[in-house]
Amino acid sequence: MPDNKDRSPGLETLAVRAGQHRTSEGEHSEPIFPTSSYVFDSAAAAAARFSGEEPGNIYSRFTNPTVRTFEERLAAMEGGERCVATASGMSAIYATCAGLLRSGDHVVSSRSIFGSTTLLFTNFLQKFGIETTFVSQEDVDEWARAIRPETKLLFLETPSNPLTAIADIRALADLAHAHDCLLAVDNCFCTPVLQRPLELGADIVIHSATKYLDGQGRCVGGAVVGSRDIVGEGVYGFLRTCGPSMSPFNAWVFLKGLETLSLRMKAHCCSSQVLAEWLQEQPTVERVFYPGLASHPQHALASTQQSGYGGIVSFEVKGGQTAAWKVIDSTQICSITANLGDAKTTITHPATTTHGRLTPEQRAEAGISDGLVRVAVGLETLDDLIDDLQHGL
Repeated sequence: MPDNKDRSPGLETLAVRAGQHRTSEGEHSEPIFPTSSYVFDSAAAAAARFSGEEPGNIYSRFTNPTVRTFEERLAAMEGGERCVATASGMSAIYATCAGLLRSGDHVVSSRSIFGSTTLLFTNFLQKFGIETTFVSQEDVDEWARAIRPETKLLFLETPSNPLTAIADIRALADLAHAHDCLLAVDNCFCTPVLQRPLELGADIVIHSATKYLDGQGRCVGGAVVGSRDIVGEGVYGFLRTCGPSMSPFNAWVFLKGLETLSLRMKAHCCSSQVLAEWLQEQPTVERVFYPGLASHPQHALASTQQSGYGGIVSFEVKGGQTAAWKVIDSTQICSITANLGDAKTTITHPATTTHGRLTPEQRAEAGISDGLVRVAVGLETLDDLIDDLQHGL
């Protein structure tokens, strides 16, 4: 990026230009470096690289030029000092916890999170002596009551999956820092186009790059963004040793996705708003969950914290699972898949897919009813999507 002290580059410029370091070949598009290792000029040069005395590539598990370009670009877009790319969104969450926590530590998490994240906290971190308390996404006082002397991390998604509950990032950041805790925010649904948690006080931003950062459902990957000491030391140290690494090819695909991210997110938001308003008028729909609706409990907070309301619309239909499955099975355009953030609209039944491994009690606490349907609105003609959903409603 050019060094212009008069102004900072805009987000769209960063999405296209940040992080690229052209080689001597003078390529215009970012190259892919599909190599496992690197050659050193001498044994002394190799020793200097491995010891950290000299910067540079060592081994593609933790140093790869294509992956580094993606990391630098996403860090610039989120306003962070450092990004660590990982093999998946879940590995990004695990790398954060494993790199920064130890046995005896305590996590406070929103209960309105992805099903696999809940299981990571309850079934796996607990094995290593890290306990988690789950609280209401929206109730800051409940977060405060759950904090213990051994609490080290507050974790949340906002908007949440799939009910789009909004958390007050600034209030929770102030709470976390008052108790010497870190605040980690999963920014998967908004991306830096719609929300920048670090500017609101968060310490860590986590992404499933598989979703909107890719935008076309092609690759799996994740990322952790934050400061040089927290992410660049703790999380990177875990990645270097344990190796949940992003492949160079996937990093290149995500780079291409970032170039159009702003355009796509604006289109997702526009169509989702209209679809949510239409769903509210359908007699077989009991409730619609979308932050852009005035009926959403945190509509005002979303309006100040985000620059757009996102591409996820969830709704409850009358008749429970039978009616929900009928809606899903009646669609012909929507893809029945649990992935989201795609150019293609996807539809799923959270209670039996994304949150299907939770107990009925856990689903009830998270508000995942049998009649809930989640739609990740894509880039098709909006009238076609409305007509498609109309068949089942």
